[in-house]
Amino acid sequence: MILPLVPGTVLCYDTSIRQWRLYQGTIVFFCGGITMEGIQAGLHEECGVFGIYDKAGGCAQTAYYGLYALQHRGQEACGIAVINDREQSFHKDVGLVSEVFSKDILDRLNGTIAVGHVRYATTGAGERENAQPLTIKYVKGTLAVVHNGNLVDVDGLRREFEYRGAIFHTTSDSELIAYAIAQDRLRCGSVEEAVVRATAGLRGAFSLLVMSPQKLIACRDPWGFRPLCMGRKGEAVLFASESCAIQAVGGRVERELDPGEVVVVQDGEARSIRDNCRGESHLCVFEYIYFARPDSVIAGQSVHRARVNAGRLLARQAPVEADLVVGVPDSGLDAARGFSLESGIPNGMGFVKNRYVGRTFITPDQVSREQAVRIKLSALASEVAGKRVVLVDDSIVRGTTCRQIINLLREAGAREVHMRVSAPPFIAPCYFGTDIPDRKKLIACHHSAEEIRDMAGADSLAFLSLENLQRLAPDARCGFCQGCFTGTYPIENVEGKLEDTP
Repeated sequence: MILPLVPGTVLCYDTSIRQWRLYQGTIVFFCGGITMEGIQAGLHEECGVFGIYDKAGGCAQTAYYGLYALQHRGQEACGIAVINDREQSFHKDVGLVSEVFSKDILDRLNGTIAVGHVRYATTGAGERENAQPLTIKYVKGTLAVVHNGNLVDVDGLRREFEYRGAIFHTTSDSELIAYAIAQDRLRCGSVEEAVVRATAGLRGAFSLLVMSPQKLIACRDPWGFRPLCMGRKGEAVLFASESCAIQAVGGRVERELDPGEVVVVQDGEARSIRDNCRGESHLCVFEYIYFARPDSVIAGQSVHRARVNAGRLLARQAPVEADLVVGVPDSGLDAARGFSLESGIPNGMGFVKNRYVGRTFITPDQVSREQAVRIKLSALASEVAGKRVVLVDDSIVRGTTCRQIINLLREAGAREVHMRVSAPPFIAPCYFGTDIPDRKKLIACHHSAEEIRDMAGADSLAFLSLENLQRLAPDARCGFCQGCFTGTYPIENVEGKLEDTP
């Protein structure tokens, strides 16, 4: 059989599901000599990072629970690296945190410094070699790096480093960061100086943790695309993508790193380096809409309250006469509550979710895609039958999933279905670590809201307006990147760089 591959795609065999996976949004598998193709619908998380410095030891176990709390940010692979008496060891693999780590593995990883990562692939395929932490040995010792975000112009950077003699072992842009730090370390007096110098020359999103034999270093890109916070648990110093992970391990959140800031922890003491701080802030606004856990607080804004606020704004913007408001589990539930509170329409449970189906369910063809939704969600006929229902979800990407969910409500007896979306239409791809595909796959780039309504089978449809998007997080002490909704980005000249990145 001959299978043509589109430039920029990667085909790999996933042994856990016994299927071939073609990254770039398409899943390919072979069944009885027949080739089938399909496209995954919906958004995926980016990645999550966790780090701890604790002279008392036991850091791997703490990192394990921290990653467990960040599992929503990445479900393809995970890993932990530790330092014990200046010796580095690690374990990583594809799969969920609970699948990759056992008690015996964690016991072998005992150390005084640890960094961990949960991954969803945005640059680089979701294979084991791309799992993080990325660990390297070089003339100055060892480094372990975990990274959330995407660099811009990855191909150009890779060519530049390869010209200097670099040999890469992964397809992840995170390896470029590790190489840049290691290269600058040869010319610097300390690893933190190397981190400052290396990251000053990078363009894109990178909240990262770097572990050397004696130090734990946290760094956030100068634009502040991705969140990164710092906390303490007794004498231990903690870093995590979200506050919920620090709280999950019994820690206390101190603050968030400023964009461009580097924090160095050595001998339990933390100090800040602000050489790369620009005073700018462009947090990805989708952290509030979808990515972050509802119990997290980012830039002073409760994620839960931001989502409830989105629902309230939608109810004011696009009111409708209805009998029941239901949210699509899980990210639409808070916005549905807000819509209900503002409109006075009762908020009910419209769906039962199968908790044993992953968020990245593989759907090889149209029949399987529809069946996947039915396996994952069931409409409660006892709640929706005969009623006019307001259906609230966080986004519409390709439009296939919302059509299937509306069909579930119709089949359960809903008399009317009015869809409300707590985000504006996607009109542009993301270049900074969110798996928003290129314009060819974005339904809002080719169809009006009325056309999308008809294609989805809804009685009415409304997206959150750009004006109301500005009001989404009134307590947030930061600016936002809204490039996927506007086509305008905080970094210039990114168009076309990652248009077809998986």
